[in-house]
Amino acid sequence: MAIYSMTGYGKGIAEKDGLKITVELKSVNHRFLDLNIKLPKVFSFAEDTLRKTLQSKVGRGHIDVYVNYEDNREDKCSLRIDYDLAKQYVDAAKQLSDKFGVVNNLYANEILRIPEVVTQVANEEDEGTLSQLLVEACTQAVDSLNKMRALEGEALIKDLVSKVEGIKNALPEIQKLSPVTLDEYRQKLNERIKEYLKEVPVDEVRLINEVAFYSDKFCTDEEITRLYTHTSHFEKIVKEGGAVGKKLDFIVQEMNRESNTIGSKCNNADITEYVVFLKSEIEKIREQVQNLE
Repeated sequence: MAIYSMTGYGKGIAEKDGLKITVELKSVNHRFLDLNIKLPKVFSFAEDTLRKTLQSKVGRGHIDVYVNYEDNREDKCSLRIDYDLAKQYVDAAKQLSDKFGVVNNLYANEILRIPEVVTQVANEEDEGTLSQLLVEACTQAVDSLNKMRALEGEALIKDLVSKVEGIKNALPEIQKLSPVTLDEYRQKLNERIKEYLKEVPVDEVRLINEVAFYSDKFCTDEEITRLYTHTSHFEKIVKEGGAVGKKLDFIVQEMNRESNTIGSKCNNADITEYVVFLKSEIEKIREQVQNLE
């Protein structure tokens, strides 16, 4: 299954018998599916249909939906004559002629120019046809949107997998440095004891116990093992595809927690350098995962 980014743009156009509907979609990342629909008044009846069409094809993201409607039909409007109003003007002209003896030269074309005698009335829209065209245009738009989201998602996944691989490669290096850190601590502790106690013999048993305590307290084997597990789980979810954003976001949080623990335990400059690398890569992964559906 394809993995989608939540960022994209799509456009669809449907036409029939002089009617033209254009649907444009712009999406960005969001925790849930959030639809911001802007419809012409004539499509108020079809908002629920539009929402269901989008919900069937998009799982997550904030989507701005723009619908443009053009009516290019020759008979899109008809004229309505207010005969009662026209009769009042005709009667008034006749009364003026009779009363004052003037010529009644009121013609039909003059009556038609009188305000509100003739008005344009839009023909009733066929809701079935409009709904069908709207769904067609919306389907084209969301398919176009998903195509762009899939391409961006593919690029994001390649980069994420590369970064996870870099993290996996760094873990063996940290493991190699851990025994060195322990030996350095043993040596420094021994030197410090000798410095303070001078000629007094060092109690090797106490020294061993102290080093063992240090080893137990500052051992990072568990954290490294869990990081290996998290990276493997990350790769497995990516291979399964589909809506992986929330799952990967949780795993990245766990990876960040383990790297923080390693950083708090180590007192070796080389290990610290690797921890800085881990945290930097995990943060980059976290930012990119936020944009996956």
